[in-house]
Amino acid sequence: MTVLLDEATTANASNSLGTIIMLIIMLVFFYFFLIRPQKKQEKQLAEMRNNLQVGDEITTIGGIIGKIVSIKEETCMIETGKEKTKIRILKSAVRSVDVKAEDAEP
Repeated sequence: MTVLLDEATTANASNSLGTIIMLIIMLVFFYFFLIRPQKKQEKQLAEMRNNLQVGDEITTIGGIIGKIVSIKEETCMIETGKEKTKIRILKSAVRSVDVKAEDAEP
């Protein structure tokens, strides 16, 4: 009877150790394949938004395409369309810089 009880205790201890190891492996997997790349992408977006310049052609998260005509701390004014309509947007609404100011044609 004591032999069976000892075997059951050993099996439970090794089973819980295996569970802990699997949880640690899953946490490491999530960090390297989900959290770390997301932080890298957020850092790149923040750097891109901080380096905006007058004359850059941008696309907003709403799909508006325009050229930056002025920049303030948290906002920028873009010019879009044939009538040169001016729209004030938040810097955080900029999705991408399509053409940098130095690359744009005058």
